[in-house]
Amino acid sequence: MADVQLQVDEAFAGEVSESDLAQAVAAALEREGQPDAEVTVVVTDDETVADLNRRFRGMEGPTDVLSFSAVEPAPGFVAPPDAPPYLGDIVIALPFTRLQAAALDRTLRDELRLLAVHGTLHLLGYDHDEPADEAAMWALQDQILEGLTPEE
Repeated sequence: MADVQLQVDEAFAGEVSESDLAQAVAAALEREGQPDAEVTVVVTDDETVADLNRRFRGMEGPTDVLSFSAVEPAPGFVAPPDAPPYLGDIVIALPFTRLQAAALDRTLRDELRLLAVHGTLHLLGYDHDEPADEAAMWALQDQILEGLTPEE
């Protein structure tokens, strides 16, 4: 079973279902044949994501989700042979996501689920730089999201 570690800033704890995000990430990992992988999800503020976006992508301002792959381990690091693969980190900007969900007429829960799946697919090597890649990634996202427990 997937090991999904969650860190939600205290200011947003009441808005985020950690079990819901873990379920979304686990569903994406299961669908892609990585049911034992490890992923960390961080839900934080726009300022933190804007800083990461600037430092690691060279882009100004916040964005909804960033994925940081750990597939290429640090030089000299050797993982134990029986350790599940650590795929990396997903960082979600909650205020940005809240506004985006409202603009798209979606619930915050649905938007967070989508971003958790989207970020996981990036960790698994999917991208959307080209139209064909985007179509494939979006279709896979939709399949995974459709399989999740409906909103209560």
